[in-house]
Amino acid sequence: MITILIACDHRGFALKEKLKSYLQKKLLFKAKDLGTHSKESCDYPLLAYDLAREISKGRYKRGIIICSSGIGNSIVANRLPGVRAALCYNPKAARLSRQHNNSNVLVLGSAFVNETQAKRILYVWLNTQFQGGRHLRRLKQIRKIEKEIGRNKS
Repeated sequence: MITILIACDHRGFALKEKLKSYLQKKLLFKAKDLGTHSKESCDYPLLAYDLAREISKGRYKRGIIICSSGIGNSIVANRLPGVRAALCYNPKAARLSRQHNNSNVLVLGSAFVNETQAKRILYVWLNTQFQGGRHLRRLKQIRKIEKEIGRNKS
């Protein structure tokens, strides 16, 4: 059974709980919940970083992060090499994020998608394959940029 990481801040907690159940009961994935575990106010950067770090290190293949807008989580997650976090507000964006960018982190904004929409987005995202071809060439360019950035940090 494939494990999908899932994390959220307090504004994404309710949606995370619903998607976690959907992942496990309907889509038959295992969900590893990295928090938060309540609606108590918390800061999203550390939660997004924890999830993105696991993806970046190759420990897990895919993850889902939820906050109010999704913007902050996207910013944090995409700072780590190998992470291709896609903020998706509809199934078409989810499909294209997988086909063209081979996204490995789905970012959702609970202020912009309801439970039904989020489930549709998640279903499409999990069931869409990377197309390769010209898109692979572009991903290789992204990897090259990541390596260049890494060299410039030292």
